[in-house]
Amino acid sequence: MKKIIFVLTFFVSGYCLGQQLVYEPINPAFGGNTFNYQWLLSAAEAQNGFTDPNAMEQEELTELEQFQRDLNRQVLSSLSRSVFNSQLGDGLEEGTFTVGDLALEIFETPEGLVINILDTSTGEQTQIIVPN
Repeated sequence: MKKIIFVLTFFVSGYCLGQQLVYEPINPAFGGNTFNYQWLLSAAEAQNGFTDPNAMEQEELTELEQFQRDLNRQVLSSLSRSVFNSQLGDGLEEGTFTVGDLALEIFETPEGLVINILDTSTGEQTQIIVPN
């Protein structure tokens, strides 16, 4: 009996087929198909139950309110441009300047023109590099 089971096992195993298992990630961040990105993002956003408490809700503005907001931005932009030009002249010169609460430090480096901007009221600082 053992002999028959051994022979049957030997012959049946010859008919078994196998294949190579290949792992392909779904997420494009890990090498998956890039067409999956939009679907994964929309699925994640649909499942997200958290809301940002700091996010401001976008309220619908009428065309008149939008026009007023755009006009205010243009006026403020024009004023800040004229103040900036009166302080710095036509071009940016090296040195230290104060415009309101902003302290500007402008200097030349091998990488290009560097502008350090410090908000003296909050302590926030940023740097702008204009390449040569």
